[in-house]
Amino acid sequence: MSYKLKLFGTDGIRGCANSKPMTAEMVLQVGLAAGSYFTRGKHRHNVVIGKDTRLSGYMIEQALSAGFIAMGMNVNLLGPLPTPAVAMLTRSLRADLGVMISASHNLYQDNGIKLFGPDGYKLSDEAEGEIEVLVEEGVGSKAVVPEKLGRLWRMFDAQGRYIEFAKNTFPKGMTLDGLKVVIDCAHGAAYRVATTVLRELGAVVSAIGVNPDGTNINLNCGSTVPERMCDMVRRENADIGIALDGDADRVVIADEQGHLLDGDQLMALVADQMHSRGQLRGAGLVATQMSNLGLERYLSSIGLHLARTRIGDRYVMEHMRKHGYNLGGEQSGHIILADHTTTGDGLIVALKVLSLLVESEKPASKACRVFTPLPQVLRNVAYKAENVLDHDEIRDSIASAERQLAGSGRLLVRRSGTEGKIRIMAEGEDETLVRAVIDEVAGAIEQHAG
Repeated sequence: MSYKLKLFGTDGIRGCANSKPMTAEMVLQVGLAAGSYFTRGKHRHNVVIGKDTRLSGYMIEQALSAGFIAMGMNVNLLGPLPTPAVAMLTRSLRADLGVMISASHNLYQDNGIKLFGPDGYKLSDEAEGEIEVLVEEGVGSKAVVPEKLGRLWRMFDAQGRYIEFAKNTFPKGMTLDGLKVVIDCAHGAAYRVATTVLRELGAVVSAIGVNPDGTNINLNCGSTVPERMCDMVRRENADIGIALDGDADRVVIADEQGHLLDGDQLMALVADQMHSRGQLRGAGLVATQMSNLGLERYLSSIGLHLARTRIGDRYVMEHMRKHGYNLGGEQSGHIILADHTTTGDGLIVALKVLSLLVESEKPASKACRVFTPLPQVLRNVAYKAENVLDHDEIRDSIASAERQLAGSGRLLVRRSGTEGKIRIMAEGEDETLVRAVIDEVAGAIEQHAG
């Protein structure tokens, strides 16, 4: 079916807590609709619900639970847990549906809902569209009779299960003994599990962002604000730094000098190692339109291919599944190791990088930086007018920028799937030219932003 999504965005449903669409009333309707959509067969249906540390998580958790229970589903509450852990437990517990309550890297005022099917993968646009239709039409008439109402449990060993799962992705017989690691958990979903995994593997851990209070998630910390982590790496003479985001499905790494390694650099590193060991499927990896041209050129130099998709890690995963790849991700640090996970997992990617660092016996600045990225500039322009990109002046400006970059760079102009902003990205061999075309396009958009 063809349906233009209004409720769901690039990564589930997201918005300001206690305002549409993230009100208790709307969340209840989503619970009823998703419960109806995933009720298939006569067995007792089960749903698992995880969340990050936002204050509004309590409200959303209860509203969703009420909807699922009303549709006859049993609910297992996992508590604070990374998004990839919810995906893993959905499969492990043979649940019919998994739900993560999180707005990822956004501040605490926002929250969101991510849905996973029984296979642990994020839903397709088509499935989300059908759930939206059910929300709009209402499914209250399908609510079960009293004796078939669902039950609710709290799963107290969920964190322990994920900790063991994560540790089992690390090479057998290898430890992190003596390695000094700084980790920033963004006061988010991984604030307990990530430090536990690293310490149990033998690392000497200095942790920040591990004291959530409901309102400090991602606040001047985490993968989107990694400066404090980088400073701490330098100050403590650590071997490596790790910064996760609020729901721990993305990661950025700092070398021992406190210099950042983004998702592109990490994918190149992992691809090189997997390729050399005959473990890389698809003769390359999958990334989005945002990944640096330097990554594409590096992969080509070692005989590998870069397949690009639209923005969003679920689109990366869909392409990986369809075409047989086992590595993919985003420049932002959403990286999917499909031999282990069904979605991005910041902790497991960090463990993969740590294992390569241990094997190399080199400092991270030497072992983990494998290509030189082309100059890349990003600019966000807030907008209100829905037709902002339809103006002739903006189209002409974009066309002019593309002509100037032809052969030596790229331009990407798109609406954000999570915020009311136009995102402009330009990259190329000449940084002065890149900045000039960004200014030109951004200026044209600002004139018509409304």
